[in-house]
Amino acid sequence: MNNTNSVFSALADENRRKIIVMLSRERMNVNAIADNFTISRPAISKHLRILENSKLVKQVKKGRERFFSFNPGRLDVVFNWLKFYDKFWDKKLNSLKKFIEEK
Repeated sequence: MNNTNSVFSALADENRRKIIVMLSRERMNVNAIADNFTISRPAISKHLRILENSKLVKQVKKGRERFFSFNPGRLDVVFNWLKFYDKFWDKKLNSLKKFIEEK
């Protein structure tokens, strides 16, 4: 899966988006993350693996524990993809404005 697809695929799941929000506030271990969900710890680990593979989160091992943190720079893939639509809508809205002002 290419970089863009892996990021969008990772962001497609609500639980993974919630994990990202939590990790944007603080670095957390797997158990602390899992405590915020009703799904199983293995399911949380799977979500974290997907987020890590897409490079949206980073993992650091300290002893037996694994700590995760959000990698905000990885969202550049999303922002770059959205730039096209930003330009598209700017152009369309400017045309609409011009049309309305000419009436």
